[in-house]
Amino acid sequence: MDSKKKKKDDHEDQETTQEKSETTNGTATKGNGTKERVMPFLEHLEELRQRLLKCILSIVFFTIGSYFISKQLMKILVSPYPNKDEKLIFLAPTEGFMVHIKVALFAGIILSLPVIFYQLWKFVAPGLYKKEQKYVPIIVIFSTLSFLVGAVFCYFVIIPYGLNFLLNFNTEQFEASIQIKEYLKFVTLLILVFGLIFELPLLSYFLTKIGIVTPEFLKKNRRYGIVTIFIFAAVLTPPDVFTQVCLAGPLILLYEVSIWVSRMVTKKRDKEEEKSKADQDDKNDKS
Repeated sequence: MDSKKKKKDDHEDQETTQEKSETTNGTATKGNGTKERVMPFLEHLEELRQRLLKCILSIVFFTIGSYFISKQLMKILVSPYPNKDEKLIFLAPTEGFMVHIKVALFAGIILSLPVIFYQLWKFVAPGLYKKEQKYVPIIVIFSTLSFLVGAVFCYFVIIPYGLNFLLNFNTEQFEASIQIKEYLKFVTLLILVFGLIFELPLLSYFLTKIGIVTPEFLKKNRRYGIVTIFIFAAVLTPPDVFTQVCLAGPLILLYEVSIWVSRMVTKKRDKEEEKSKADQDDKNDKS
């Protein structure tokens, strides 16, 4: 009995020493038994800096390329303007040039979306299991498509109807003379906002994975979420009911999709934890 107890104590001491060694060497063991290196805080900051630099370089590259077709891009952005006979104006000598720069920058951001999403998901990938990390390219594609769907919906539905409503306030006393700078600010802001809100299910996926959000929390606070959505829509969209509903409607739908996504992630995580616990119990029984 004493020899068995001594062997058991020696085995526990060996395991403790091994765990300390792993911690010292910057490694950690996940629930599935796989050892992964734990990055120090400064290395996280360095990795974040490198990935941000790649995103910025991509935006600069595509912005320079887009500048040479900025006139064609301008025609696309001005196309939803309802008063075809009226020209948009600029009031400063440098404004025309700066408008082309801003259009090129906007196009550079849109064209860099796959790079931006890839760098973002590669940064958070170490927090995922290895079998989940292989889905990063698929997630990047889905993220880009989600943004583009929101942008296209805004361009073909929200902007034309919103402009028609807002420009119907012309009277005999005054008429609209729209500055090109303000028009492009209005259009590009709406496109970016609608593109981002269509990323809501992916945000729900990630927040659920790291344990910040649960499906129960989303369902319990649904009424507050809907009120917040309408406030959000009223702040970011033109002051007309149609445009606000057009933003709030997809947001409510995406909120429900986010609950479903969160539920699927939680179920999958619970199954993996149960399987991992069962495997660990089997190992303990065998030992």
